[in-house]
Amino acid sequence: MEFVKYEQRNRYGIITINREEALNALNSAVLDELNEILDNIDTNAVRCLIITGAGGKSFVAGADIKEMLELDKSGGEFFGKKGNDVFAKIENFALPVICAINGYALGGGCELALSCDFRICSEKAVFAQPEVGLGIIPGFGGTQRLMRAVGMGMAKQMIYSAGKIDAAEALRIGLVNAVYAPEELMPAAEKLADIISKNAPIAVQKSKIAINSGSQLPINKGTEIETRLFGECFETDDRRAAMGAFIERRKNVEFFNR
Repeated sequence: MEFVKYEQRNRYGIITINREEALNALNSAVLDELNEILDNIDTNAVRCLIITGAGGKSFVAGADIKEMLELDKSGGEFFGKKGNDVFAKIENFALPVICAINGYALGGGCELALSCDFRICSEKAVFAQPEVGLGIIPGFGGTQRLMRAVGMGMAKQMIYSAGKIDAAEALRIGLVNAVYAPEELMPAAEKLADIISKNAPIAVQKSKIAINSGSQLPINKGTEIETRLFGECFETDDRRAAMGAFIERRKNVEFFNR
């Protein structure tokens, strides 16, 4: 891979957007490589993912404007669909995905972050959906996921104004879960990934399905999904091992991912 790197540490994986000379901007090649990496992750070997950007200045500074400059209507739709398909794959990925935002998260970078399960960031992080200043709208899910994350009013303000917000404001409005000093960001992300990875993997995966599936449904429909997934957990070896360890007061549980 030229622009996206993947490594496994213990039971979690780290995906790094590695186009530092372009502030990790998303072009078609980056999206294709990210898609290929996601397709080839062994979800039995890892139980959580972290997505971050290379270098200390930028997470992802948006989609590549040089590539978009010459696109016509059909080209714009094709590029938008490519980005949306990859980000939907992240949103619905079998494993939890933590976004560690180490700098600029602008346009497509903010949209990439929004497709993850939750976000933590450096004190130097900057967020924006600046597309209307370029004569376009957010095209990788920003008009949809941002309002679900921070509310319709704040999402409209960010998108209509194209204005930037800093890490403290992102924390205040609920765009990120936590803010860290730059040197503490990746250790914090890896600590979270390690904590998640130590829990029953099937239960974590089914929790993600329940939350994502029910988030836009009436609560009675959401709880129907929850009830079904809750029942499915009782068929797993993980459930038997964990409950058995609890009854026997054993702290160490070996999960089987089955």
